[in-house]
Amino acid sequence: MQSKKIFVLIGHPDTVSMCREFGSAYTQGARNSGHQVREINLGEMKFDPILHHGYRFIQELEPDLIKFQQDIKWCEHLVIIYPSWWSTMPALLKGLFDRAWLPGFAYKFLPSGIGWVRLLKGRTARVFVTSDSPPLMARFLFGDNTNEIQDGILWFAGFHTKMKKCGPMKKITPENRTKWVSQFYKWGEKVY
Repeated sequence: MQSKKIFVLIGHPDTVSMCREFGSAYTQGARNSGHQVREINLGEMKFDPILHHGYRFIQELEPDLIKFQQDIKWCEHLVIIYPSWWSTMPALLKGLFDRAWLPGFAYKFLPSGIGWVRLLKGRTARVFVTSDSPPLMARFLFGDNTNEIQDGILWFAGFHTKMKKCGPMKKITPENRTKWVSQFYKWGEKVY
C-alpha cells in the first residue's frame, strides 16, 4: 500500500477519553504501516468556538485554527473520532468547524450565487462516532445523526466520507475497551 498523509482529529473536548485512546491507537497503527500521520486533540486546542458575528465578519484565526487548516490541506485522508452527545457532535467540535471551515478555505460560492466549488476535493475521510447506546438502537430512536458532519461539512467541501458508529461505550468492561483499542489500531494499519 502506498504511503498516505493522514490527519487524525480527536474530537472530544476532554484530553483523557476513550476517543483519545482510540485516536492514538489508530495513529500508531497507521504510522507502523508506513503512513505519515499528524494528530491533534480538540481538548488541547486554544480558540474561541463562537462566531460572534456569523460570517458577516471573519474573525481573526487563532494559531491553533491556522494549524488545523494547514493539516487539513496537507492530508489526503482525514480521520475524526468524537462522541455523540444529544445526537450530535460536541459543541467545541462544531465550533471548530464553524470557525475554520471558511469560504476560500473549504469552499467558494459561485459569483451567480447558485452552486459552489469544493476546495478540498479529492480527499477521503473516515468518521468514527462513539455512543453510549448500541448504534442500531440509537439509529432507530433518533434517526441518522451523522449527516451534519458527513454531508453538511465534509461532503460540502469535497471529501468522500465513510462513517462508522461505535458502541455501546457506557459501562464498557476493561476487556472490551482493550478490544476496541486493538480494533482502532488495526483500522489505522489498513487506513480504514
